[in-house]
Amino acid sequence: MTSNEGEVSAWALAPDRRARVLVSGRVQGVWFRGATADQAERLGVAGWVRNLSDGRVEATFEGRAADVETAIEWCRSGPPTARVDAVSVEWQSPIGEVGFRVRY
Repeated sequence: MTSNEGEVSAWALAPDRRARVLVSGRVQGVWFRGATADQAERLGVAGWVRNLSDGRVEATFEGRAADVETAIEWCRSGPPTARVDAVSVEWQSPIGEVGFRVRY
């Protein structure tokens, strides 16, 4: 058995995708942030979500490409009480964010 057998390399754990997402519509006061955090945690995606003063919700998602894309796709509908009119996505370089949180 070599010393590296059974170990996971840091490269395998490194996130390969990060996105900044802006969601507009009826997305505040409808539990959008909490539902986004729940979804991100289920997917194992890091980042954060917050309300903006202009009525939009802003989120960042960082992790495996497929998981980040799934989180973005979820934002296109959000929780049942939301009405999403538009979602914009800006791709960014991963920064190694850990965990997902709701910002206030």
